[in-house]
Amino acid sequence: MQKRKKPAKHRHKRSGWIILVVAAVIMAAAGLLSTRYYLTHHHKPQTISRSSIAHDEPLTPKSAATTPPKLHALAPDYAIPPVRNGLAPVINKIPTKEPVVFLGIDDGANKQAFELQLMQDNGIKASLFLANRFIKDNPSFFIDFMTEGSLIEDHTVNHKLLSRLGYNEQKQEICDEADLQQQQFGRRPVLFRPPGGDYNIDTQRAAAACGMKAVVLWIAKANGRAMQYQVGHGLQAGDIVLMHFRPEFKGDMQAFLDAEKAAGLHTELLENWLDTEQPTKTNPAVNVKTAARIHPSPYL
Repeated sequence: MQKRKKPAKHRHKRSGWIILVVAAVIMAAAGLLSTRYYLTHHHKPQTISRSSIAHDEPLTPKSAATTPPKLHALAPDYAIPPVRNGLAPVINKIPTKEPVVFLGIDDGANKQAFELQLMQDNGIKASLFLANRFIKDNPSFFIDFMTEGSLIEDHTVNHKLLSRLGYNEQKQEICDEADLQQQQFGRRPVLFRPPGGDYNIDTQRAAAACGMKAVVLWIAKANGRAMQYQVGHGLQAGDIVLMHFRPEFKGDMQAFLDAEKAAGLHTELLENWLDTEQPTKTNPAVNVKTAARIHPSPYL
């Protein structure tokens, strides 16, 4: 039996559909090629290097506000020299690469209520070198300074020039003050500053015998509402600065703060930098708030 042929009009219709499909495919391919050519030759996408972004920070567009970079954590880079041949080391500056400066405030004669607040407002912690001669009328005034992070250190009982005294007298001045501070504040001092910066080899020997880890002098001074420098004309990293509890405390502190800012430095506590603290730096049996009252002393 002979197959029946489809009418010619159906064959023409099918051919038309095939031509349309082929044309559509050609047009789509041409569009893809032109798009790839444009992207390759005319458009360079923005790339962001992950190495320049902290791993815990999301990627943000350039228009977004960014937080100023944080300063790296300051790390002590100096070890206090040990006591050698029975002599405590003498320091007036800390060799450091960090932008830090250290403040010591002496005597304790002038006691003004605003002094602690001024230090708190400016983030200042200091080594307080106190002499019983000046604080025996009100030793508890300085307890809040310790509570806020400052530490109290040895400055002798009677504030005498030590080079005029023999070894035994020097030792009595230093050791008795250390005993008093243990009673008054619940912590035994570990640093010693001779009154007026006056010392000799007997002073170093006596300081070591009393448990002091260093004789601390200074290289700059905030005095008379101005700064005074032994070297140069401004503060430098590692400088130890002297101040006093005097009526001009506010002006002296302002002079120090201005010099610190001008030099781009930050005040650190000397004891923290030198790592002088013992594991049991306070007497757990002593209530620091009442230590001055419950430990009577012949010097008070």
